Amino acid sequence: MADTAPTTAEAACFEAGIKFGTLYHQFAGTPLSPDSAASIETAMEEAIENQPHCTDVTVEVQRDALEAELADSAADYTELTGRFLEVEIVVDYEGCEVLTRMAMEDGYPLMKVVSVRDADDSV
Repeated sequence: MADTAPTTAEAACFEAGIKFGTLYHQFAGTPLSPDSAASIETAMEEAIENQPHCTDVTVEVQRDALEAELADSAADYTELTGRFLEVEIVVDYEGCEVLTRMAMEDGYPLMKVVSVRDADDSV
């Protein structure tokens, strides 16, 4: 099999994966409470948007899940995990836009590529 260079779409998807890996592993374990949810959303969005090729990040703490977690707890906070997050990241790499999302699926925070589109919409 001959070696080939990655396509622009493949490189764009790789860039999106890097952003998700950074987002998840940088913030996992952060103390999270209903009072800090908004500031954590903003911190995560702004941190990831700093990375090359990242054009948009939306982070939503699932407050219902957070409040359910805290309902039976003696503490007023818990640690941030994927079960409390819904995330959307958009990467634009050399005119190829990749839309990715993370949400709970079957009890697991699944990260996936939703769409890949190049500048002329042919991908």
